[in-house]
Parts: sequence; C-alpha cells; structure tokens
Amino acid sequence: MKALARLSASEIVLLARDPGSLFFMLAFPIMLLVLNSGNDSLEILFPSYLAMILAIGGIAALPGILASYRERKVLRRLAITPVSPVTLLLAQVGAQVLMGLIGSVLLFTVGLVAFDVDLPAHPLPLALAFVACSLMTCSIGFVIASFAPNDRAANLIGMVVMFPMIFLSGAAVPPEALNSTLRRIGDWLPLTQGVQALRDGWFGTPEAFPLLVMAGIIAVCMAIAGALFRWD
Repeated sequence: MKALARLSASEIVLLARDPGSLFFMLAFPIMLLVLNSGNDSLEILFPSYLAMILAIGGIAALPGILASYRERKVLRRLAITPVSPVTLLLAQVGAQVLMGLIGSVLLFTVGLVAFDVDLPAHPLPLALAFVACSLMTCSIGFVIASFAPNDRAANLIGMVVMFPMIFLSGAAVPPEALNSTLRRIGDWLPLTQGVQALRDGWFGTPEAFPLLVMAGIIAVCMAIAGALFRWD
C-alpha cells in the first residue's frame, strides 16, 4: 500500500506538470461553463461536464502515458523490482481519478459561486456514478494503450476516440441538441451511460441500469487489455 500511495502521488505530480492535461481537465470545462452561463439548461450541462473531464483523463491522456512508460522500458524495469508494473497501472488510475475529482471540484466551485448551480440531489449515487465513470474511461484507455505501438499513436487514437464520444454522448453538447440520427449513435457509446448516471445523481432519479452497463464495460475492457497489453 505504501508503494501504491507513493506512486500515486508521483503520478499526480507528473500529470499536473502536463499543460495539456491541466488545460483540458481543469480550465476547459470552466470555460464551457462560462460560455454557456446564459443557457437555461445549465443544470443539465453541469453533470455532463463531469463526464467530459473523466473522459479527457481516462481516454485521451492515459493511453499516451502508459505507452510512453512501455516505450521507455519503465514497465520492464519495474518487473524486476519489488514494485510490480501492475502497481504503477493502479497508481495511474488513482492519479486520473484524483485529477478528475480536482477538476470537478473546481468546476463545481465556479458553478456554485458564480452561477448559483444547485447542490446535487443524490450525493451518494452521484459519487458512485463518478467512480464508475472514471474507472470505465480508464479501462477504455487501457485498451487503447494495449495495442498502440507508441505514445504518439496512443495519444492520437485516444483523441480520435474521445472527441466524438464526448460530443455524441451528451458530455459536451446536450443530447437534446442533437438530431435523431446522432442521438441514436450516441445511445450506443459507453460514455452515454456515464453521463446518464451523473445526471441522475445530480438532479434526476438514480437508476441501476447505467451503473450495471458501465460495470460490464469495465469488465470487458479490462479482459481485453489484460489479454493484449504488452509490458515491453
């Protein structure tokens, strides 16, 4: 546990030094919130932005980091130390969850102080949805990292997967603003379940179905990543 805690602390420091991660996970959602401050559907957008933050970290940033560690032989060197490569992967997940939490708290603080955003109606289901969505996006990131040949390819694939997903799932644009064809496509995207669960926890009626679907996606993605992931 000490090794995991230390690695997690190191990973969050490294993540915080990345200008791209800082901008897209901390500043970009706040910018969108300010730009949409006159929108009557701000309450709907707010929990959706939480899903966007998690997708940026887990799907866009995580694959490149893991591919970089493999390319620089970090994982291979860890395999001959008391700290296993799996511990580093868990630490990376912990760092992504923590960075997502920091971004969400900043977003909520701005929303509460500047735009009088309502407090979440169901804090515990919201927290469960947040954790499930974070783990799901990270599991998708593991799949991307498992077959990407290098960190550049991993970053590119992560972006290609992440951007359509946040726009079609309702994380960046309300699903109500999309036409029927795009909404049908969005219904099949994993992040849509995260958006729905977060919205239910914030202002709706929490349901088990989105959480169960996310749990299934996590299990499938981790099975695929476990079968394909290359340590060196």
